Amino acid sequence: MFVDSHCHLDFPELREGLQSFLDEMQAHQVTHALCVAVSLKGLPGVLALAASTPNLFASVGIHPDYEDVEEASVAQLVTLAAHPKVVAIGETGLDYYRLQGDLEWQRARFRTHIRAAKEVKKPLIIHTRSAAEDTIRILKEEGADAVGGVMHCFTESWDIAQQAMDLGFLISFSGIVTFKNAVALKEVAQRVPLNSMLIETDSPYLAPVPFRGKLNHPALVRYVAEEIARLRETSVDAIGQATSTNFFERFLAPPHRAEFSSMQ
Repeated sequence: MFVDSHCHLDFPELREGLQSFLDEMQAHQVTHALCVAVSLKGLPGVLALAASTPNLFASVGIHPDYEDVEEASVAQLVTLAAHPKVVAIGETGLDYYRLQGDLEWQRARFRTHIRAAKEVKKPLIIHTRSAAEDTIRILKEEGADAVGGVMHCFTESWDIAQQAMDLGFLISFSGIVTFKNAVALKEVAQRVPLNSMLIETDSPYLAPVPFRGKLNHPALVRYVAEEIARLRETSVDAIGQATSTNFFERFLAPPHRAEFSSMQ
């Protein structure tokens, strides 16, 4: 069994054919998926998806790439996170790759999300690109180790992975780990302990080999697991079991964990 720990099923590319993608998940033994919010405007769609389907969960957050959007206060995020299917705060973090200039607003938004996560005691979903040092620094300054979470779509160095794990964060690998030129990332995937690892699609983006360049969807997370199994010279079932267990233990409250235990 497999869990897609990060996808965007509410995006138009996937929402239109939702049932077919849910059917594909079942066919590929992908039992659950976390639909990750990127804005307040899009949040109702994320929550509606999660509420309508037992094996989907949701998060609450505003993506660091989105500059001219409605901001949320700590109190707003706390209120929104009370929804019974919301299991995390994010995605949040820093991205210095796409945006230029004074990005203090991005760092302030990041701190707001961390503070909300600590208040509701739910883990964080962290996006970081070309900003690893500041991301780790702010996580430390804000005491994010109190809740931990996941470094989503990880593409950083082994040193950053170690620092994140020291703060209680899991390392999540996407389809990028299957790309031929992702040599350094493949080495990280070989070294991260199994009990600190997740897998994801980040769909509709980053489809794994052999589907690179095509529409990604949660069923394809199996191919991420297969590549990691190949790199570590272990079985794909071992990767699937470990990453699924990690997801349920980190993100889900006891009632949902009981559901997972009954499936094993």
